[in-house]
Amino acid sequence: MTAMTYRTLGKGGPLVSALGLGCMVMSEFYGPADEAEAIRVIRRALDLGVTMLDTADMYGPFTNERLVRRAIAGRRDEVFLATKFGIQRDPTDPSVRRINGRPEYVKAACDASLQRLGVDYIDLYYQHRVDPATPIEETVGAMAELVRAGKVRYLGLSEAGARTIRRAVAVHPIAAVQNEWSLWSRDLETNGQLDEARQHGIAIVAYSPLGRGFLTGSIRTPDDFAPDDFRRRHPRFQGENFRKNLELVELVERFAERKGCTPAQLALAWLLHQGDDVIPIPGTKRVRYLEENLGALEVYLEPHEVREIGERFPPDAAAGPRYPDMSSVNR
Repeated sequence: MTAMTYRTLGKGGPLVSALGLGCMVMSEFYGPADEAEAIRVIRRALDLGVTMLDTADMYGPFTNERLVRRAIAGRRDEVFLATKFGIQRDPTDPSVRRINGRPEYVKAACDASLQRLGVDYIDLYYQHRVDPATPIEETVGAMAELVRAGKVRYLGLSEAGARTIRRAVAVHPIAAVQNEWSLWSRDLETNGQLDEARQHGIAIVAYSPLGRGFLTGSIRTPDDFAPDDFRRRHPRFQGENFRKNLELVELVERFAERKGCTPAQLALAWLLHQGDDVIPIPGTKRVRYLEENLGALEVYLEPHEVREIGERFPPDAAAGPRYPDMSSVNR
């Protein structure tokens, strides 16, 4: 199997696996869950040297953190554990959400996550979305108190805009910014987020690096989604957008054929070649896809190939917005 490589998380931070594992898909959003298989995936990932596991309190809601707890039982010292707070879901209707960054909520959410995860500390604690009603200085100030209390080791922000990142680091060092980044989601390269993060030595953790599964080439029609798969309602997977975006997938397939790898490996390799500060966290529910994804570490792209792929997938290449409602991202 592929030998794992490691990257530094932020300026002077710890070493983590160059590819992490996003655990969200194991509990919700992407069709039926299979907990036994999910636990096998996580444990196999650890066996193969993956250290960064990514979860959040809102996945499930709450059930994903408990799943991770069961999967890492007895192996805590092998894991760099990341979770998030800030998106509250209505208990009577989980589709209804609000953003909460108030200091008192930050502390309560952390304590609840620690209990669900069954750990004494969280390695990387993210604000999942920026709360427009709470100054970022207050939110990060509360997060910094968690570091001083020994409950959290490093702090992160997710989908935070350049100005928010700048204000946050003035309060406390930020180790990682998590953002959607893939060949069909390149917003952070042009809106200042990437430049701002790099100016402060912040690692970029790329979620949905396979375009929500689309760049794998396994999705050819919207009927490939399970009835409860949220992608059925996603703008990029509907109507004319789907047809146009399928053309991008075919481009990935052609590049991958030239390199002798799978489309998923090509897409991940392109991201890995964007810099040693980039850590993609592809999610999967199956061991075979986990192992395929890790094969991206062996795909070397020449500088001219990285440029060529990037030119064929400009930041505005994908048809349709990243989310049905973009109001809570890039703040």
